Amino acid sequence: MHTDTNLGFVFPGQGSQSIGMLAELAAGERLVRETFEQASDAVGTDLWRLSQEGPEDSLNRTDLTQPALLAAGVAVWRVWCAHGGSAPAILAGHSLGEYTALVCADAFGLEDAARVVHDRGRFMQEAVPAGEGAMAAILGLEDEQVREICEAARGNEVVSAVNYNAPGQVVVAGSRAAVERAVERAKEAGAKRAVTLPVSVPSHCSLMEPAAERLKERLATVALSAPRIPVLHNVDVTAAESAESIRDRLVRQLFNPVRWVETIHAMRERGVTRLVEAGPGKVLTGLNRRIERRMPIKPVMDPKTLEAALEEEGAS
Repeated sequence: MHTDTNLGFVFPGQGSQSIGMLAELAAGERLVRETFEQASDAVGTDLWRLSQEGPEDSLNRTDLTQPALLAAGVAVWRVWCAHGGSAPAILAGHSLGEYTALVCADAFGLEDAARVVHDRGRFMQEAVPAGEGAMAAILGLEDEQVREICEAARGNEVVSAVNYNAPGQVVVAGSRAAVERAVERAKEAGAKRAVTLPVSVPSHCSLMEPAAERLKERLATVALSAPRIPVLHNVDVTAAESAESIRDRLVRQLFNPVRWVETIHAMRERGVTRLVEAGPGKVLTGLNRRIERRMPIKPVMDPKTLEAALEEEGAS
């Protein structure tokens, strides 16, 4: 497989799932169903049926969303490789997408990763009972303003900036009441938009530390190896080179911010000039237009987008 030193791959996280995802791609590519079957067998749930038929509230359950999205991203990657697409110089994934990147870099087996993210979702949900935590998107303020708002809104509870998704687009998470106070303060500060998100778990804030402890124990039982392609990690925007350092970064990722803007800039600094978003939806494609407008990004999720991205690579 030829490596294109100017190509980077990115994999989406929770929020990109939808009923019917990858259906068109699966119709002509048996690898899609095969990949889902592998992940389904690992977690004991028919993830393909769930992703095609729902019900939506089950697909959106964090312990099922995570393995379903993992399977989706890996399936697109496998189809890309089967069609002779170039190997990228570097990979990254947004939150859960980091696990997808590690599977595609051969650091993690798909079955092991599916079981781990299934448990990760359960640990996250059990750390903060449904209704007690919240996340909110704040648009149109500077990062520092959002951090100051969180500080002011915190009181005796938890609220912090957790996803630096794009300039002027930050997600905060924490205790429900504190997040709601932060939303009100953001509106008063002139945010274009400040809205709570339909999620059941306040990811990447300190409330996730108990889940991270359990994840640490779980990861210790799984075989990991040095990635074949460098993977930039959310927590520190570096590429880990050993199994132990990957485990450490995955544990810390759970209760620290996703530094996505810095991740894309770091890819640019490493010589990446084009990106592919592998998986359902176009969330990262949308963010990229705000982060690196001059770095083209192509989403791949169906036969049409696959063909368009492969054409650019000169493959078929």
